[in-house]
Amino acid sequence: MLELNFSQTLGTHCLTLNETLPASGITAIFGVSGAGKTSLINAISGLTRPQKGRIALNGRVLHDAENGICLTPEKRRIGYVFQDARLFPHYKVRGNLRYGMAKSMSGQFDKLVSLLGIEALLDRLPGSLSGGEKQRVAIGRALLTAPELLLLDEPLASLDIPRKRELLPYLQRLAREINIPMLYVSHSLDEVLHLADKVMVLEDGQVKAFGPLEEVWGSSVMHPWLPKEQQSSILKVSVLEHHPHYAMTALALGDQHLWVNKLSQPLQSTLRIRIQASDVSLVLQPPQQTSIRNVLRAKVANCYDDNGQVEVQLEIGGRTLWARISPWARDELSIKPGLWLYAQVKSVSITA
Repeated sequence: MLELNFSQTLGTHCLTLNETLPASGITAIFGVSGAGKTSLINAISGLTRPQKGRIALNGRVLHDAENGICLTPEKRRIGYVFQDARLFPHYKVRGNLRYGMAKSMSGQFDKLVSLLGIEALLDRLPGSLSGGEKQRVAIGRALLTAPELLLLDEPLASLDIPRKRELLPYLQRLAREINIPMLYVSHSLDEVLHLADKVMVLEDGQVKAFGPLEEVWGSSVMHPWLPKEQQSSILKVSVLEHHPHYAMTALALGDQHLWVNKLSQPLQSTLRIRIQASDVSLVLQPPQQTSIRNVLRAKVANCYDDNGQVEVQLEIGGRTLWARISPWARDELSIKPGLWLYAQVKSVSITA
């Protein structure tokens, strides 16, 4: 568990936090350039010193301004992966990985190398590696120091799109298979969507939202960040049943369910789905005969006018679902907060 309760002056802004982050999974730190993302993880790692407040990791005080405590970076047991890999050019990959490796990790070396898919790289020099390969080695080196927390500062920012696609699956595997919490700094919605368990949105050094990805993604704070064509909902669901004859799978959403093309996941397993706002239409009464398989009872939470369209925020079983309709449809159906209606979902995509 990471406890953050500090403030630090950053030029004309002040980075201020009072949050507790989980001891597992990936927490994405999201915001535009200059929001305070890198400043936050630099304060956690010990590269900078907040003027006020306290930082503690798993009960160990890393920084306490009032009591004059400020552990040096090497004493914090925190791994840090930068935008550029910063490998030692004269060491082969094996030497880079073993540099600073904790004795307790010697038995984990082969497993971690396999997990990152870098077995074939061990005897190569960094100069011969692609950007994605260098970042995988940098992540492995950080993990072999036996950190209690791993910080990743936009590790994909310097990579082209093919290299980003190459590295994302490895980060997803790490999140599933190692028991080390990660803070992942990014301004990429796609990276946040595919990697994060929780999201912290920073703006001018202030926390605007913090919570599970599904909640933050569907909140009004995140809404302005999404281009119109990407307005969507992220929902956490579980596999309810498989329909072998029609090759379909039912996903539980509260006490209702969604049908999607047959999945390989076992019953009761959980996953995240994404529904585009443009794929949701609204009706006041359940249709008697329709080709759309997913018709969900929902309550209107809010409506927002947006450049000739209306974004409708719906509540379904404690989750948020967005729909996009025309002003004409809103007026004709008298759609307003508090109204119960039915959402017809035309398409569902699986994100994780």
